[in-house]
Amino acid sequence: MEIGKRIISLREKRGWTQRELASRINLNVSVMNRIESNERPVKDSELLNLANVLEVSTDYLLGRTDIPTLSPQEKDEVEFQAFANNPTLGKWYKELPKNREEDLQKLRKMWEIIKNDNN
Repeated sequence: MEIGKRIISLREKRGWTQRELASRINLNVSVMNRIESNERPVKDSELLNLANVLEVSTDYLLGRTDIPTLSPQEKDEVEFQAFANNPTLGKWYKELPKNREEDLQKLRKMWEIIKNDNN
């Protein structure tokens, strides 16, 4: 099954309109429409946001598995990636070198503190 069909199916199971899903992942509804109709590829950050909001693995959305549920580790990783790719994080993180694992580890520690604070 194509990614667009999987997204539509998951969205409809939740009773969401295309506009609602687009809003939940901070996308323009016309972009969401093109993604669902497979006219536009999904960017990595969008894929992570979709997986997080729809509560499925990225592998499920990509058609690599037919098992939509996330393991606890996958769910944690999807949530962290959505956090890390959130545009409201600000310029300071976006300017960090993309290839420095140490910087990502620091950000992950901050994420753990925030996540545990919310629980």
